[in-house]
Amino acid sequence: MSPVAAPDQINPGIEDVVADAKLHHHGNDPIADQTMVINMGPQHPSTHGVLRLVLEIDGETVVSLAPDIGYLHTGIEKTCEAKFYQQVVPLTDRIDYLSPMTNNTAYALAVEKLLDLEIPEKAQWLRVLFNELMRLNSHLVWLGTHAMDIGALTVFLYCFREREQLLRIFEAVSGQRMMTSYIRIGGVSLEPPIGLYDQIRAFLLDFPSKIDEYEGLLQNNPIWIKRLKGVGYISPKDAIALGVTGPPLRAAGIDFDVRRDMPYSSYEKFQFKVPVSNDSDVWARYVLRMQEMRESVKICLQALDGMPEGRIVADAPKIILPDREQMKTQMESLIHHFKIVTEGFAVPAGEVTSSVEAAHGMMNYYVVSDGTAKPYRVHMRNADYSNLQALETMCKGRLLADVVAVIGSIDIVLGAIDR
Repeated sequence: MSPVAAPDQINPGIEDVVADAKLHHHGNDPIADQTMVINMGPQHPSTHGVLRLVLEIDGETVVSLAPDIGYLHTGIEKTCEAKFYQQVVPLTDRIDYLSPMTNNTAYALAVEKLLDLEIPEKAQWLRVLFNELMRLNSHLVWLGTHAMDIGALTVFLYCFREREQLLRIFEAVSGQRMMTSYIRIGGVSLEPPIGLYDQIRAFLLDFPSKIDEYEGLLQNNPIWIKRLKGVGYISPKDAIALGVTGPPLRAAGIDFDVRRDMPYSSYEKFQFKVPVSNDSDVWARYVLRMQEMRESVKICLQALDGMPEGRIVADAPKIILPDREQMKTQMESLIHHFKIVTEGFAVPAGEVTSSVEAAHGMMNYYVVSDGTAKPYRVHMRNADYSNLQALETMCKGRLLADVVAVIGSIDIVLGAIDR
């Protein structure tokens, strides 16, 4: 953290915040009672990305806080307009890079609405399976980095031990550890290889014992308890007003989960609980995510036990690439394959939205088609962006050290914020 830069060095939009903060005095002593404005980031390790916070502090107490974003801006939404519909899928991987398949799913659902595609049941169940594995992947990174922010380095090492197993599963099914592009328009890209289901099941059966290990390190740790309990409170009313979704919203007592309340990809066929708390502090968000990981394990096991047989892509030859057997036996399919890859496929004009429950909260995709092979507009509304709005409300009046704990508790990824 460093003193604030000169006004001409501050990014546009932040000058007023800094100017107002510099004018704050409390009492007659202009030196002793003057607040200080400092920068936290954008290279601060606990901002979980290139996030800059302009903090006004009175001693160690936070008076005001203004996030300054845009340091990671990639222009992905605009880039989508220059790509064929199927070429957009790899771009969605890079929004929330801890849950790429969840982004794939949200985008695919939107385009499938435009195309009025019926997705095979097996493809839907595979989507559920890998979306929940992505939730575990994201929550493991959250827990490891959040604990490290507070000073618990061992938890970070434990979490990344299990995350490595998940990355190997993702690599086995898609060929990539992180940017998987596995879930495609019309289904999924590849049939899971032989033995992968057994590998996933072995991981899932062992994973609850690992959650027990994490809790054994943290649950009764007096430092962990003191740093989390009663910190970062936000009222249910403020949470709704600020557009908070996901674990921070459910930790505020609002019982809403897209998977249950607006089901997609056959989620209505799965039995699971939606953890909710009324405490609405950093501790409640920690406990709730730990419970969510246990529920995700249950969903994944149900998906493995009831996995249907059949196709993994929709039967739509003008849109979906032919399978390998067709390409081997039919020259016409090979020609059509080449045409789809080089010219794309036209999508009926219209506009649609889709919603999924990502690890960080509600993820929405808004896709507009003008009837061509490229989208006219693709907008991603991620929970990270809206949840960040609540940071000042959670931190105001708290100590400067509490800001670190609160940032970790809302679990942001700057790729989703600066898209």
